[in-house]
Amino acid sequence: MCRSIKTLRPPMTPEPHDEDIRAAALQYVRKVSGFRAPAAHNREVFDQAVEAVAEATRRLLDGLEVRGGGRAG
Repeated sequence: MCRSIKTLRPPMTPEPHDEDIRAAALQYVRKVSGFRAPAAHNREVFDQAVEAVAEATRRLLDGLEVRGGGRAG
């Protein structure tokens, strides 16, 4: 699932930017929902899901510890 989402943790991506995190979140929500672009009546919940996944991703990356390198974020 979501084969096009790239690894964002160091050292694979030294400093993931907000754009990288949002792109991964968007790809995930698209895959799970089955919608590339949601209809107008689904737009709000779709966008909320993207933001929630992006925030969870930021927290994950900030909390990860990379062996020999301290915290990832």
